[in-house]
Amino acid sequence: MLVPTVAAVYEFVIKGRKRLGYRVQMDTTVTDVVQSEHAGPLRELREGGDPLAKPTLVLLRIENNGASFIDTHDYAVLDDSRVGLRVRFPGRRVAGMVVTELSDDYLSDSFANGGGFAADGDSIELPRTPMNRSAHYKVLAALERADGSSGNQGTFDPPLVTGGIKGGRIVETQSRTGTPKRAIALIGFLVVLVVAQLLVFLRSSTATSLDCATGRLDVVGSTAFAPIVREAAASYRRLCPGAEFTIDMRGSGEGFQALQTTAGASMLAFSDGEKPDGMPALLPRPIAFFLFTMVTNADSGVQDLTLEQIRRTYRGEVTNWREIGGKDVPVRLVSRNPGSGTRAALQRRVLGGVREPGSNSDDCRTLDPGAELGVIRCARNSTEDVLRTVADTPGALGYAELGAATSRDDLALVRIGGHRATVSEADHGTYPFWETEYGYTHGEPDAHSLAASFLRYLTNQVGADIIRANGDRPCADLANPAICRPA
Repeated sequence: MLVPTVAAVYEFVIKGRKRLGYRVQMDTTVTDVVQSEHAGPLRELREGGDPLAKPTLVLLRIENNGASFIDTHDYAVLDDSRVGLRVRFPGRRVAGMVVTELSDDYLSDSFANGGGFAADGDSIELPRTPMNRSAHYKVLAALERADGSSGNQGTFDPPLVTGGIKGGRIVETQSRTGTPKRAIALIGFLVVLVVAQLLVFLRSSTATSLDCATGRLDVVGSTAFAPIVREAAASYRRLCPGAEFTIDMRGSGEGFQALQTTAGASMLAFSDGEKPDGMPALLPRPIAFFLFTMVTNADSGVQDLTLEQIRRTYRGEVTNWREIGGKDVPVRLVSRNPGSGTRAALQRRVLGGVREPGSNSDDCRTLDPGAELGVIRCARNSTEDVLRTVADTPGALGYAELGAATSRDDLALVRIGGHRATVSEADHGTYPFWETEYGYTHGEPDAHSLAASFLRYLTNQVGADIIRANGDRPCADLANPAICRPA
């Protein structure tokens, strides 16, 4: 049984975790380009050029059909290369191309301003595109038969895709009407294996995993980390039915106060960054490398700000977005309330240690009675409240955890100094707005307690996958994991 077990695990767990697939959905001649259903894109490609003599159309689909997120640094290319994959068409040359479909809006950034997307003779260069699980994009290419090429019109060598994925592979995918026999055999074996394990489990005198813990755990702290905690707690309960969680996350500051007051082993507090001074009994454990981003209302017309422009804006020196290249819209600042870990991260990482001024507006649109004239500032209790207010308020600028911000399509994510919020940019020191997410306990918890077990769960494989799926990274994934440690 050992050999098929290893084969199944290798196939579905190791090989399948990072897998980039490609599929040629169409490769055909075009006798009448104007009448083609893809005439619109083709006219754009041919505008101002000579008509194609023997044109062919190729529709190529690139997809993440593995089990893990693929980041820009996962492509097996040199660090300074913007090209992730190359698709070569033997016997033909590329006359033009266009991206026809994106499964997610964030994919468009990879194709903006060139970005590694280009034609080179008989090849198409595709950018190093970060892709969530099941994400895909399509490229429609118009090709001309190369001069002197052999073969009948309508007969072409298949496209050749070259490239690599670190710790994974690139595979050709095909639409099938039936299930492959190999997959059926492996699935059948896994079913038998699961049934056998269930029988062993039922006959065993030990009903739970060695790292399962029972009892009740109160979880407090960061609202930015709340979605990960809820998902991880639900997953833990399915594994360990004797565990109960009460999740009440209202901000890092409130979490610290609750943990300090409770002084018990039945509570965890999560914080975006380290604890404040004066709480020596609270012990930290690094959990994740957390990315944050500035967000604006689309009416601002701003997509990239330097650190100095952000600091001037929060000092009140920029009152209208047109002063720094945006639209003629008043600046409105939407912040988190004092005590928020996200707010502390902004002050520490972006504002150079300067505290945000207090709010002067409740509705984020008009000054409160008696408030001094100046930039309108308001504060909100949670990450979701900030994002909702920025989306509803013309000219608003706010900040939030990256995963929560990218889940919305009614906001603009702001680059800082030309750099996007990515792990690779932050890991190499070019993107400043990040923080370590810590789990805090009051003193050292018992190794068999639910608090200790849940912290281990978050940093082991399942919890680490949940963190990655939400757009962040376990500290162990970093090129320099030491930056996650407390100072």
